[in-house]
Formats: sequence, structure tokens, C-alpha cells
Amino acid sequence: MTEATDIFSILHTTRAMRRLKPDPVPDALIRRVLEAGTAAANGGNTQKWRFMVIKDGAKKKAVQAWYKKAFEEVIGPRYASSAAPPGVTADKYHRQHSAVEYLTEHFHEAPVWIVACMEDGANPNRSAGASIYPAVQNMLLACRALGLGSTLTTRHLLFEKEAEAALGLPPGVHSYAILPIGWPMGKFGPVGRGNLAEFVFGDTYGETWAGLTD
Repeated sequence: MTEATDIFSILHTTRAMRRLKPDPVPDALIRRVLEAGTAAANGGNTQKWRFMVIKDGAKKKAVQAWYKKAFEEVIGPRYASSAAPPGVTADKYHRQHSAVEYLTEHFHEAPVWIVACMEDGANPNRSAGASIYPAVQNMLLACRALGLGSTLTTRHLLFEKEAEAALGLPPGVHSYAILPIGWPMGKFGPVGRGNLAEFVFGDTYGETWAGLTD
């Protein structure tokens, strides 16, 4: 394994890796991923994040049952009826859908899960994610740098109470994402995104930003 070190190369090749080998991942690498996560910014530096490292097959299988139900009832039909997003061809979108189906069936077989949680009480608000998702992104980038595959998934939250009960979370602690981690079956490469002009505006929403006109 050769580590990647160029930050811009890492940023532009951190694909969602949904096809993962069941081979074990050394704890030393997972520790480095977690250390990258806790280097992230968070509100007031209160560090209310909590991370579960899950390898227990029974626990993962219990969550996977709800994950699959969410695919069958919501995610699968959404993919089937949606057009390809910006920067993605219809063929690539179909392959993405196939990878999503694969992860659905094999979610519990990923050798390691990192469940990103927050101690945010009974009623978390919209700002709570600002203190956990930077850590999640750091961990995804660290996985890429180490040659590990992963993806950010929140699908289990469609059955939040049931999935969090299966995870064994105590009252006042909520999950915000699960990162299945393993050695990827595929290769890293450029991510498929639209042009900046489709997403970036100037001082008025919908107005082209001058920095894109050159």
C-alpha cells in the first residue's frame, strides 16, 4: 500500500467506495482515520462527537436489515425514477445505482464501521451537523490517503429509532453517519461533478459569479 499525500489529489479522487472486500483492516489504520476525524473543527471546540468502531457481525446485521428496508422502500425507487445528476452520464449513474445495491446487500460485511455520533440531547437542531460532518469528511479523506475505501451514508436514519436501538446508543446520543470501511474492490479516480457555474452564484442568488467568467 502506498499512501497518498497530495491534498488536492486526495480531494479530487475520494470517490464513494461501496464495493469493499471483507478482509480485515488493521486497528492501527483505523486509529489514524479516527485521529484525522478528531482534528476537525467543531462548534466551540466542545468536542461532543463520539465514534463507535463496530466490528460485531450481529450488530451490523441488525442495522443492515433496516438499511435494506430503507433501500427497498425509498432509495431504490428514487434512483429508478431520477435523472442523472450534473457531471454524471446515464451509464455512470446506472453503475452508481448498482454499487448502491451492492452496498445494501453487503453493508454488514464491511470489516469495520465507524458510526459518527453526537451527544446532542433529545432535540438536535440543524447546526449540530456542523460539529460532526467536518470530522466525517476528514475521516473519508484519511481513508483515501491510506488506500482504504469508504462512503458517507445516512440511510439508516430513515429508520432512526430502530437503527439506533440496534446500535445500542444511549438516550441523548444520536448517530449522524455510518462509514463502512474496507479495502476497495475498485480503483480511486476522478469524481464526477458538474461545472462550478451550475452551483456558484455571485452577490445575487442565481447570478453568475464574476470569477467564473474568465
